[in-house]
Order: sequence, then structure tokens, then C-alpha cells
Amino acid sequence: MQAAAATKQPDAPSVPEVGPTSASGTGQPVGDTATMQQTTRTEMRPVKYHYADSFWCTYLISVFAASIAETVTYPLDLTKTRLQIQGEAAATAAAGGLKKTKYRGMLATASGIIREEGALKLWQGVTPALYRHVVYSGVRIVTYDGLRRKLRNGNNDFALWKSAVAGVGAGGLAQWLASPADLVKVHIQMEGKRRLMGLEPRVHGAAHAFREIVARGGIAGLWKGSIPNVQRAALVNLGDLTTYDTVKHIVMKRTGLPDCHMVHVISSICAGLVAATMGTPADVVKTRVMNQPTDLHGNGLLYKGAIDCLQQTIGKEGFFALYKGFLPVWIRMAPWSLTFWLSFEQIRSSLGAGGY
Repeated sequence: MQAAAATKQPDAPSVPEVGPTSASGTGQPVGDTATMQQTTRTEMRPVKYHYADSFWCTYLISVFAASIAETVTYPLDLTKTRLQIQGEAAATAAAGGLKKTKYRGMLATASGIIREEGALKLWQGVTPALYRHVVYSGVRIVTYDGLRRKLRNGNNDFALWKSAVAGVGAGGLAQWLASPADLVKVHIQMEGKRRLMGLEPRVHGAAHAFREIVARGGIAGLWKGSIPNVQRAALVNLGDLTTYDTVKHIVMKRTGLPDCHMVHVISSICAGLVAATMGTPADVVKTRVMNQPTDLHGNGLLYKGAIDCLQQTIGKEGFFALYKGFLPVWIRMAPWSLTFWLSFEQIRSSLGAGGY
């Protein structure tokens, strides 16, 4: 006991144990500084995020996701195009003494195509549609993403009007660049209908359609109907991109849900509904202007332009003729948006990118 008491030292004030300090004399431990610098580098340059958020990676993901969505929903697009052209086809048949075309609804049109032309005809024109998405979907996503970053200017909040400007700009630019492929697609989609009406086929494939369009109207002929096409795309992307982006962040903020599939489903359904409502009138005008016969100089024989087509359609068939094909447009846009955004988000997530 006495030995133990003799060896007991007075209590010393506690001093925190520190490692060697930095050479700068700040007193910051060298080990902690190294750790902090390593953490900062990790946060600023995540290995997976570096390439997944790049321009070309985003572009390729967009094209791949759009190709999946287009292939799955293409029969609805073909049905929509046939419905939109019914009134015009009926008038043409009556004027030429040809077989009268009956008005049919969405299901009757789809079943009629299968019965009269074969089930595979539901995918007639899908090749130029996929070509179109190589340009259209890639450009619209990377353009919207770039405009969104620019307009945000480092802020987390993204005002609705800014999102609308980005959506309109991205959609209009993408569609103008992709208009030639869209024109070829519409021509191929209508060939089955022309044969049933007793008319001579105009084209026999995507390459032939492209050559015929250039032969009749020159390079500029590839952009026939591009004005209503661009207008439609601007409205559709205002509905799709802006609605998806806005609804997604509102849902996450109000409900506390993480960036998950449930949020993607809700956002994409809302995006499809708004896009169909805003884009269908311009889609009807675009389809009719693109599908009309042309003279040897590539000038339209039915309409002088988009405004003339709009006036004639309303004057002869009423305002709601502009919403012909709305149901298949909506029914197509809902699963298209759902398939596209789920594929897009899932691929980005698997590559290490955060939620869009």
C-alpha cells in the first residue's frame, strides 16, 4: 500500500493528444488535413459520376431509353396517325370517286390494321422513327440539361418559368434537326392506307421515301411541315420535360419520398397527360401538312402552310377535329414517358449518376 502510494504522481492537466502539426504553423494536425483533402477530392470528383453525367453519356442514354420506349409504344403512334388523317382521306376519296373511308375509333382502327394489313404493319415506319430519336431525344435531353444548369446558376431551386423556357427551347431545336426523319416516318405510315383506298404507293421504304422527297422538293423538301412540327415539339416538351422535372421535385419535397420508381411513375404519367393535351392540335396540323400530296416542285396541293391547314381543318370539320387521335396520343404518351423516364433514370443510376 505504501509503495503504491509512493509511486502515485499528482494529477496532471489533461492535454489532447495531437499529431505533428503542419509546416504552415496553423496548428492543424497533418493527418486531419490529409484526410480532409482526400474527402474533398472524393466529394468533388466521384469516380462513377465523372463519366455518367458527361455530355455524350447523357446523350447516348437518352437515345437508348427513347428507342426502348418507341419500340414498345409505336403501334399507338401508327393508330394515332391514321385517326388524324381520316377526315382528309374521306374528303379525298369522295372527290375522286374512290372507295369511301369509314370513320373508326382507336380500337377499330388498330384491329382494322391487323385484319386488313397484318399485325406487323403496326410497326410500319418504326425504322425512321428510331433514326429520328438518335437526333431528337439525344438533343432534347442534353439541351434541356444544359439550359437547366445555366438558368439555375448554382441554385437548387428551379423556377417554373425557367423550366418552361428550357423545355420549349430544347424541344424546338431537337425537332427541327429531326424533321427529315419524322417526314419519312409519316410517309411510310400512310402507305398501307393508300393501298386500301386504291391509290398507287408513293414509297417502298425509308431510303426510297428519302430519295423521293429530295427529288420532288430538294433538300429543303425534307423540312416540309417543319414549322408545325417544331411548334408541336415545343409544346410537347413544355409538357413532358417541364412537367416531369417540376412534378418530380414537388412530390419529393412535399411527401418526403426519395428519388425512387414511385416518384418516376407519378411524374411521367403527369408529363404524358400535359404533353398530349398541349401537343395534339399541332400534331394534327403537322401530320396533315406532311402527308399532303405535292406537285413536281414540292408544293403542297391541299394546304399552303400550317395556318391554312389549321383554318381549313376547323372550318370543315370543327374545332375538335384538332383533337382527333387525342386518346391514342395520351395512351401512347403515358407509357412512352413512363418507359423512357424509368429506363433513363435506371441506366443513369446503374452508371453511378444521381437522379435527373
